[in-house]
Amino acid sequence: MMQNVHLAPETDEDDLYSGYNDYNPTYDTEELENDTAFQQAVRTSHGRRPPITAKIPSTAVTRPIATGYGSKTSLTSSVGRPLTGTIQDGVSRPMTAVRAAGFTKAALRGSAFDPLGQSRGPAPPLEAKNEDSPEEKIRQLEKKVNELVEESCIANSCGDLKLVLFNLASQYSANEMYAEALNTYQVIVKNKMFSNAGRLKVNMGNIYLKQRNYSKAIKFYRMALDQIPSVHKEMRIKIMQNIGVTFIKTGQYSDAINSFEHIMSMAPNLKAGFNLILSYFAVGDREKMKKAFQKLIAVPLEIDEDDKYISPSDDPHTNLVIEAIKNDHLRQMEHERKAMAEKYIMTAAKLIAPVIETSFAVGYDWCVEVVKASQYVELANDLEINKAVTYLRQKDFNQAVETLKMFEKKDSRVKSAAATNLSFLYYLENEFAQASSYADLAVNSDRYNPSALTNKGNTVFANGDYEKAAEFYKEALRNDSSCTEALYNIGLTYKKLNRLDEALDCFLKLHAILRNSAQVLYQIANVYELMEDPNQAIEWLMQLISVVPTDSRALSKLGELYDGEGDKSQAFQYYYESYRYFPSNIGVIEWLGAYYIDTQFCEKAIQYFERASLIQPTQVKWQLMVASCFRRSGNYQKALDTYKDIHRKFPENVECLRFLVRLCTDIGLKEVQEYATKLKRLEKMKEIKEQRIKSGRNGSGGSRSKREGSAGSDSGQNCSASSKGERLSAKLRALPGTNEPYESSSNKEIDASYVDPLGPQIERPKTAAKKRIDEDDFADEELGDDLLPE
Repeated sequence: MMQNVHLAPETDEDDLYSGYNDYNPTYDTEELENDTAFQQAVRTSHGRRPPITAKIPSTAVTRPIATGYGSKTSLTSSVGRPLTGTIQDGVSRPMTAVRAAGFTKAALRGSAFDPLGQSRGPAPPLEAKNEDSPEEKIRQLEKKVNELVEESCIANSCGDLKLVLFNLASQYSANEMYAEALNTYQVIVKNKMFSNAGRLKVNMGNIYLKQRNYSKAIKFYRMALDQIPSVHKEMRIKIMQNIGVTFIKTGQYSDAINSFEHIMSMAPNLKAGFNLILSYFAVGDREKMKKAFQKLIAVPLEIDEDDKYISPSDDPHTNLVIEAIKNDHLRQMEHERKAMAEKYIMTAAKLIAPVIETSFAVGYDWCVEVVKASQYVELANDLEINKAVTYLRQKDFNQAVETLKMFEKKDSRVKSAAATNLSFLYYLENEFAQASSYADLAVNSDRYNPSALTNKGNTVFANGDYEKAAEFYKEALRNDSSCTEALYNIGLTYKKLNRLDEALDCFLKLHAILRNSAQVLYQIANVYELMEDPNQAIEWLMQLISVVPTDSRALSKLGELYDGEGDKSQAFQYYYESYRYFPSNIGVIEWLGAYYIDTQFCEKAIQYFERASLIQPTQVKWQLMVASCFRRSGNYQKALDTYKDIHRKFPENVECLRFLVRLCTDIGLKEVQEYATKLKRLEKMKEIKEQRIKSGRNGSGGSRSKREGSAGSDSGQNCSASSKGERLSAKLRALPGTNEPYESSSNKEIDASYVDPLGPQIERPKTAAKKRIDEDDFADEELGDDLLPE
């Protein structure tokens, strides 16, 4: 049956089909009968040798000539004449026929016959194939497909059609063509003679599970369970585990509990034990959770003890064997199994501890006692540290500190982890002396603990010794190159030292690790801004708002940069977006109000200054700006009412009284005399106060270059000293104006200083704490710049 099957040979050539179209006419003998020249040469004298002559003496003596193989052979004709082209007494006879391949006159003059070019040395090495190229991937895929086709052909020739269909169904399932896969499997299982229908129904159940058709998945799992013999215990256990998982997905926890309890009674394993705890947790059965946790602890790992890999003697042969198996695949598998068991136990303990007793502390204590009595005794310390972390999450710092202080007399690794977290806690409380003390304890206990070194660097950073802090961060990175806290903090340190290029390198490296970190993106933009490269700063801030599109301070920072570049329309767009997400930023409100005044839309500016007066009700300047906007828009009555309201709230404000006097005078109101009297009295009191201050300064022998004047003068000084106020083109300082009839001559009452929405802020380095002994970072808590809260 195999005679019709032709397997394709395996080859590593680039082209599987090369060489088939090559044609050599030398071997074409079929057309010789039709070749006229050949037939004439055979039948006439053209095909015979010419007769010998006696003109040249010694022509009958043959001379050796060099052949293509390097040997010398005496070649003569049948009548004793030498061949055409041979050398007679040093004279070369001219060729009269077509020259043979590889035969030249140069070869007869002493050069060796070398048609293969061997005298030119070895050929250059072949170019290595690129395994990642698309062509190579396609070639490998084609090879695999050919192998599958060959297997199917062999199975077909043997009459094993079910194997062909099974391969087809497997490929359908792998390509997520679930309907075709189910149809193909159905064709196979309908055959009553097929003995492994139960196993295929497991595959069908898996497909239904992927399609989230849980009822059919359970149906096929149960059908498979009925058809698989009881002697296949391991397969039946796996099917029951699939049934239990499907019941959990459907919320049928009671049925899931029955499946997992049966598994734990027949053949306990880690996954089934953990799923049983989850099911009991879902139904809220405390006692059953405790029993299930004890069953999970008791599951045998079936791995060798670590003592097996310690050499008991100095036998070199034994030592070599132990060294060979210390890190082999079996040992790695044992490590993975143990790590998985510890993960299940720790997760289960953290899940049930808060609910199995009256408080989570009592629940943790119960879990710790159970763990101490098991083969996982080393996990007890980790649970205690998690207990402290839970206290910290609940903002109970005192209990967290007390719990962690219990580890000061433990072994070095546990002591280092506890001291790291204590240092973190004291750093949060700004108790830098205590934080430094525990950071030293953590470093001394485990010098290779990157979290301890990071926290030590933070305490030094807080004291202003940035160079020394950078050394601790660098050591933390040498011990663990993935310690992102240390890399972030060293970037902040270089920024403090004004080493901006090095800071930028650190943040760009961190960006390659944390692609969507908002803090990292902001720091890169900030460094570019400090390097006076606003275009790059804007580009990185654009990336930032693509990650956190609702961050108001990032949007306002973009507005500030565009405003500095003179692009008012773009600046307005980002300031407005910032105001929309956070309408309480005074700096943004001030800029928007000034923008509308500058564009002659005073009515729109009123709503922003009214909001500012609500946020800062004790600041008279916002209410004065509202009144000024009413006056500019022509609503004098509303402006007058607003000034009267301001006077009631701030009766000693000189600017408000001046506005009232002028408005009442022009409108012709009787209250003008009352306001004028108050204004004169306040100006007199202000003059007396200034004279007293001046005399007091002269008496003390001290003098200042500028005397302290009215509130308007102070505001003018603040405004002129503010670089960001100058960026606003003095919009607010120009209000009210000196050339307008209803404004006082003192036009600097309103403070127009522009507050930077993002700074300056105190940048604090990130801290590091340990939830577990072999973890580096502390939950989601971090003490970075805290620049981008959500």
